[in-house]
Amino acid sequence: MLSKRTGFTLVEVLVASTIGVFIAMVAVGALRAIIASAEMVDRNINAAAEVRFAANMIARDLQNFYHNDDIENTKFIGTVEALEGNNYTSYLIFYTLGRTKARIDQPEGDLYEVEYYIMQEGETSSLMRRLWPNPSKEYEELEPRGILMVIAENIAAFEVQYFDGEKWSEEWPEEMQALPELVSISIAAKQPDRSTPPTESIIVNLAGSGAGDAAVLAGGETTASGVESSE
Repeated sequence: MLSKRTGFTLVEVLVASTIGVFIAMVAVGALRAIIASAEMVDRNINAAAEVRFAANMIARDLQNFYHNDDIENTKFIGTVEALEGNNYTSYLIFYTLGRTKARIDQPEGDLYEVEYYIMQEGETSSLMRRLWPNPSKEYEELEPRGILMVIAENIAAFEVQYFDGEKWSEEWPEEMQALPELVSISIAAKQPDRSTPPTESIIVNLAGSGAGDAAVLAGGETTASGVESSE
């Protein structure tokens, strides 16, 4: 009596192997897509967080702007400077009051000169903050001094506009001998893979800073007292 053979034929093994390889390729492709999507979400979240952090920092400094009855004793200057590749950046410099010392081991008052602008180095562009303790107009002819720090990386645009009560302007020279009523600040992240990169826009009522009257624009959130924010 002949015994019945059990097992798979060569054709069955080849077919099963082909199906297994196909399933594995589909699973690896799906896993890669999930990982790439998660990385993109993380980049977007981080970029949005950096932009929001920078906007809130500028808003806080503007809210603590140093007011003085004599305009000569304070400072507020806004200019526009060219960058590489036909780009440009706003330069915003003013006096602000702060309780946190910039240099822990050295004596300081509560008056600081603060400056914001984009620094571009090749393909890298960062939003910078320069903080100078104990400023004095007597030494303005010297090179800008202070503690320089990056507050946001990969920034595509930093634009500041100033409202004098009648119209908006892109610059506010020192010769104005007055303060703008409103300051509008827009910051955009640099993300080539997105059609709408993270942006943050704020409007600060400089004339009423510290008054405690906050307003919210459509689609925005209040970030500080006396500050309007929109996204």
